[in-house]
Formats: sequence, structure tokens, C-alpha cells
Amino acid sequence: MILVLLCMEFAKIGFFSLGGGYATLPFLYHMSEVYGWFSPLELSRMLAISSITPGPVGLNVATFAGFKTAGITGSLIATMSIMLPSFLMVVIISKMLKKFKDSPYLDSVMYALRPATAAMLGAVAFRLFKDAIIRNTDFSGINLLNLQNYVDLKGFLLLFILFLISLKIKKDPLIFLAYGAIAGILLHINHII
Repeated sequence: MILVLLCMEFAKIGFFSLGGGYATLPFLYHMSEVYGWFSPLELSRMLAISSITPGPVGLNVATFAGFKTAGITGSLIATMSIMLPSFLMVVIISKMLKKFKDSPYLDSVMYALRPATAAMLGAVAFRLFKDAIIRNTDFSGINLLNLQNYVDLKGFLLLFILFLISLKIKKDPLIFLAYGAIAGILLHINHII
């Protein structure tokens, strides 16, 4: 039964997540809350690994999530299920593209999808920030002397420094992912040992 649910959920993600791999994250967070197959922290880790491995982020996250949920069979089902809707849509659209390529209705639909996609990606960015930086969401009676109880100061500092560097140096985002991965390993090396 878990494999059928996995297939249905990832097919839904493949059909509705417009805007790339990061647009799949709201669906994956929902899946985490509803089914408990993986925690939000595990999802953040899957995303980090998926971002630096070759291939589309959404597909890589689906493969990791499927593996975490149901092993190799789960990873195959999740990967195929997330790809199938896109494949079918591309086949159908390519058949109809010549017919509707100058349609003002199609232009309107594509124009309307841009802000919706931007909003989804903004929500994902906020959720990732919250999961990575915020430790305690109860800010009532916050004491600035104990700020480390509420915010991961090292993580926030790393994010801020990488943001400032990205404003000055326009490089491939993978460079910043590599910088962040190396700094994260160095900052947390005492937790590993």
C-alpha cells in the first residue's frame, strides 16, 4: 500500500509543481507532515545533497525521498512517478504547439503562472530559512543574551556572508552551494567527532 501512496503522491507532485525542483518542496513538506515518511530536517538534508549532485533537484529529492520511504523500490517508483506527468504533458503540448503557438490565451496562462511560481519559490525559501536557522519559534520573552537558543548564529552568519559574496561576485549558484557545504562541515566538525 505504501508503494501505491508513494506513486500517487509523487505523480501529483510531478503534475502540479511548476517552476523547477524547489517548487516540489511545499508538496514534500506536506507529505512529511501527513505520512511521516521523513522529517522536515531529513527533507532539508535531502535537498542539500540533491542540490550538489548531478541532475534536476526535484528528481534527485524524489529519488532520495522514495529511498528513505521504501528502499530501492521506493526510489524507482518515486522517480518514475514524478517524471511521468511532465513526460506526458511535453508529448501532448508538443503535438498541440503548432496549433496554439500564437494564442493570446496561452500567453495569458503562461503570464499568470510566473507570479504563482515566484510565490511558491518564496514560500520554499522562507521554510528552508526557518528550518535551517530558527531553533525555537516561541519568541515571547526573548532574551538577547540567550539568542543562540532561538537562532543558529553560525548558520545565520554563514548565510549572511554567502549572501554578501553573491552580491559582489556573480558566479554559478553551485559555487555557493560548495562554499556552504564546506563551511557547514567545518563549522560542525566537532559534532561529527
